[in-house]
Amino acid sequence: VQLQASGGGSVQAGGSLRLSCAVSGRTLSSYVMGWFRQVPGKEREFVAAITWSSGITYYADPVKGRFTISRDNAKNTVILQMRSLKPGDTAVYFCAAGPRWAPTLMREYEYWGQGTQVTVSS
Repeated sequence: VQLQASGGGSVQAGGSLRLSCAVSGRTLSSYVMGWFRQVPGKEREFVAAITWSSGITYYADPVKGRFTISRDNAKNTVILQMRSLKPGDTAVYFCAAGPRWAPTLMREYEYWGQGTQVTVSS
């Protein structure tokens, strides 16, 4: 299984970015897909998660109301739409997949993609 994250970039505060996580190698229809982010010197933190089968979502408090996670079954892709971005959202964003619904726990995710950098300037 390979997860390929893309869509990062630089944007001014208040702007939007759309991250994609393309899944290849097998179908993860029973899996949980998550997004995490990390800044240098800090632990990786949970951002959002979605169950592939039913579309149940869960968000970290700092991103509620601004970020939306969704999945495109036809393209085997998970999307993180980010709006009203703040400088505090600056981080490397990672997508991940795991078999159990424990969305905030990194240890529950089996597969990880490479990160994509998001930079928000004030």
